[in-house]
Amino acid sequence: MKFERKDLLDIQSLSVDEINLILDTAKSFRQVLERPIKKVPTLRGKTIANLFFEPSTRTKLSFELSAKRLSADLLNFSSSTSSVLKGETLLDTAKNIMAMKVDALIVRHSLPGAPHLLATYLPISIINAGDGAHEHPTQGLLDLYSIREKKGKIEGLSVAIIGDITHSRVARSDIWGLTKLGAKVRVCGPPTLIPVEIEKMGVEVVYNVEEALAGCDVVIMLRIQQERQSASFIPTILEYREFFSLDERKLKFLKPDAIIMHPGPVNRGVELPAKLADGRRSIILNQVTNGIAVRMAVLYLLLT
Repeated sequence: MKFERKDLLDIQSLSVDEINLILDTAKSFRQVLERPIKKVPTLRGKTIANLFFEPSTRTKLSFELSAKRLSADLLNFSSSTSSVLKGETLLDTAKNIMAMKVDALIVRHSLPGAPHLLATYLPISIINAGDGAHEHPTQGLLDLYSIREKKGKIEGLSVAIIGDITHSRVARSDIWGLTKLGAKVRVCGPPTLIPVEIEKMGVEVVYNVEEALAGCDVVIMLRIQQERQSASFIPTILEYREFFSLDERKLKFLKPDAIIMHPGPVNRGVELPAKLADGRRSIILNQVTNGIAVRMAVLYLLLT
């Protein structure tokens, strides 16, 4: 099967076959990362630009390293030192960068749909690296890959996603991917942080953490997205931690071989104590490593 899309904008529109193609391709690139020389010439001669209009550590570095591992040339754009501050539009900025003969744009923006806008007007590949609270498809894909790597499958697994669901683009991408591949998904958080009618995405909604964790194979913890909130959705962080954090006492509700995940950055002592974030059940650092392989796969499938 060939990946026929020009862009990667979301997981919602991907078919099961397309998701599996990306995951299978990532498995090959994951092996490359274990070699003494962690580089292949696949995208030599291609130029990729990172357009990040929001702060990022893992995603930006991961895309940068993925491009370099594929031997592509890379441009890093910073909105804080760009002509955006002089009033240039997003589309004009992207068109000017494309005029430098760039083959793909990796876009993170605070406005949902910003990458989709660029994909409509530009003939080059656009990759969504997170658009507001809408989606973060490569994070969703690396989460799927990490679960499949550890569990051997996704179909039939029970997955709990706990935290700020309303403002989390990762939660949406994870939900679309997990449900498409046959997992059973529960979401849990304060009622103020659970989107209205999220059940239509095929998930079960619960408001008690112990109930959410009961019998689960995987738990994905999310942080409070304070930078995307225009109002206070919880009384205090201390109260949130009391009711919605994961601690050793609550581990007994999970299956004995359940894994703990987090898209990062982890607020230690809020979503997770350090002992669990660094413990044997945690695959948080595996997620980071797998993110490089998944993003290599996405770049390869779009640009070859």
